Amino acid sequence: MNNNTNSRRNFLSKMLVSSLSGVALLSTATYANDTETTTVLTEEQKDMLFYIYQEEKVARDVYITLGNIYTNENTFASIQLSEQRHIDSARGLCEKYGVSTEGVDEDSVGNFVLPVLQELYDTCVSEGQKSLLDALKIGELIEVTDIEDLEHASVGMPEDVVSVYHNLLEGSLSHLDAFQTAIARA
Repeated sequence: MNNNTNSRRNFLSKMLVSSLSGVALLSTATYANDTETTTVLTEEQKDMLFYIYQEEKVARDVYITLGNIYTNENTFASIQLSEQRHIDSARGLCEKYGVSTEGVDEDSVGNFVLPVLQELYDTCVSEGQKSLLDALKIGELIEVTDIEDLEHASVGMPEDVVSVYHNLLEGSLSHLDAFQTAIARA
């Protein structure tokens, strides 16, 4: 019974941290949408905004899919909610800087505009279906990849984009910690 109580407390603590991170991300997304655009981005920078937006969807969709397979593992459910806030923040930047997202159907889990991200999703789900431990390691890999990509994507971007990416990176660090804790537990 004590393990069950501790497990519930850990889950609730992570949900609280995710919720607080979400508040910061939502306020950042609002900031990105409400301020006037004073910087014109290059096509390469716009492509990077779109890539990060889609990459956040990959994370959410993988966690939804693996969470449906491993229903007793709360890590996927709690982090997928946070990933939706990441998507919202990244979409806000796309809207602000005139990057079209109309080809993206956020409600369609597992479908992506960019072929490289479609392949990433398919590979992650295929590997994650092998076992719970493999699924948790896929979550860890996704977060490590997100962190690296956000660091790279921030270079040369306007201050508001860097600020949003920094918040996304902080969220990814928290998610990485959650997956590493779950891996140690499994």
